[in-house]
Amino acid sequence: MWKPLEGGKVECGLCSHRCKIPVGKAGICGVRENKKGVLIASTYGLVSSMGPDPIEKKPLNHFMPRTRAFSFGSIGCNFRCDFCQNFSISQQFSKRGLKRITPVDVPLLAEKFDCQSVSWTYNEPTIWYEFMLDGCKQAHQAGLGTSYVTNGYITEEAMRELSPHLDAMNIDVKAFSEDFYMKYSKARLQPVLDTCMQAKELGIHIELVTLLIPGRNDSPEELDRYTKWVVDELGDNTPLHFSAFHPDYKALDIRRTPIKTLERAYKIAKDAGVKFVYMGNVPQRDEESTYCPDCGQVAIKRIGYHVIKLVHDNGKCKNCGTDLNIIIDPFG
Repeated sequence: MWKPLEGGKVECGLCSHRCKIPVGKAGICGVRENKKGVLIASTYGLVSSMGPDPIEKKPLNHFMPRTRAFSFGSIGCNFRCDFCQNFSISQQFSKRGLKRITPVDVPLLAEKFDCQSVSWTYNEPTIWYEFMLDGCKQAHQAGLGTSYVTNGYITEEAMRELSPHLDAMNIDVKAFSEDFYMKYSKARLQPVLDTCMQAKELGIHIELVTLLIPGRNDSPEELDRYTKWVVDELGDNTPLHFSAFHPDYKALDIRRTPIKTLERAYKIAKDAGVKFVYMGNVPQRDEESTYCPDCGQVAIKRIGYHVIKLVHDNGKCKNCGTDLNIIIDPFG
């Protein structure tokens, strides 16, 4: 996913920055490097964080519920969010102390810890593309599901190559404003929206999450535009998550997200026609659970990341038979 340019530069084709990188330098991500006119994926196989998680922690509420995903992360990111809550690895570019693994280790680790899928998360997986792609192939060969927690800045060509090997994506739509993306993430909104639509087109299960930051991306007008776009472009059965912000990294002067803001966002999404809306980073709320949009019966009861009760029939409401857009078996 790169091409040579004049003067020894290379152009990376993995993310929508499409960095033109001089010899001896790295792209915005900090880890894809130009060495003597060749683009090198310098973190291939280098892991900063890994371990078993409930799949609901991604958050993915409609993909293989009540199962475990073995999660992998490396270092670096192609965004510069001042509110990043994983900044200790996403904004780190030193490879000291990282553990090296091979793609074959991916399913072996998942199976060792009784996980039914693997997830690429913690930092942006797109910049770890080659290893992540190889790991996904190994996982599928072992009968494991695959998921991807991402900022959605992957290019169309990379997405098309990846899609046969990826079952689900949690896409972080940070705001519904180009100004927000430029000011706080040093990126653009439109490529993220394009990725959402392309993933849907390619048959990948998608869920969207937005961290609501007081005074930045939580106005009723913006949330109304966003949720209507979701219904119009992705479909009303697209799961939508709103998470509470807490002060971190360079955004320590912003207060935590009030519960009322999350409740308002939830109502706006429901009024727009979104069938499955969730609130995250808040304890023991009814809005953590999945309800049938037709009869109102609980289908999946959750407390935090833990599923307390499953009351659906192979992804359909046990009471009325409505399709709940739940993926039980990605190979089924």
